[in-house]
Amino acid sequence: MCCRYYYDGSDETMRWMADQAERSRLAERFRSLTGRDIIRAGEISPAMVAPVLATSRAGEKTGFPMQWGFRMDGKRTVVNARTETAAGSGMFRQSWEKHRCAVPAAWYYEWEHIILPDGNKETGRKFSFRPAGGGITWLCGLYRMEDGLPRFVILTREPSAEIAAIHDRMPLVIAEQDVEEWIHPDGNAEEIARRALTEMTMQQAG
Repeated sequence: MCCRYYYDGSDETMRWMADQAERSRLAERFRSLTGRDIIRAGEISPAMVAPVLATSRAGEKTGFPMQWGFRMDGKRTVVNARTETAAGSGMFRQSWEKHRCAVPAAWYYEWEHIILPDGNKETGRKFSFRPAGGGITWLCGLYRMEDGLPRFVILTREPSAEIAAIHDRMPLVIAEQDVEEWIHPDGNAEEIARRALTEMTMQQAG
């Protein structure tokens, strides 16, 4: 799964998206209704409001403020969706078809899962991951409106062999040239998911 990533406010593209999100009417709605501001830099965790790239009603790619996590039955929050089942899931089907987004990150974090002799898991070291070619780490997401505010989840997939040694899932990461098609309602989501990036550079994080 993916439950932490880092937003680099000094990156030109990510700064542009944060500016777009701040200018959105949704930014003030988040402040007035939830008391939350947009996180423009630093580590992002579930329930935070972050800049996310999606398509506007006019069909243009734009940065929007969105809160991380779909609410379930008023008690639980779901922060990830499985790529393998999202298209057929009652919870995610409509978002998969028409409400896809791209979550920009400098890198994402994962904690290693250590299997103990009794079969239980123990959380180990924290690692950061980003595409081997560098650039923005484009995490694929889905969004929906809840009480007039957009909320998103991050899609996950089976990990590459290297990442599997750390964790049993990884986020769906795509190349920059696929971002515009991914967020467009008429884009071929299944085909883009098949082209997802799996070669990552990783290092232990503090």
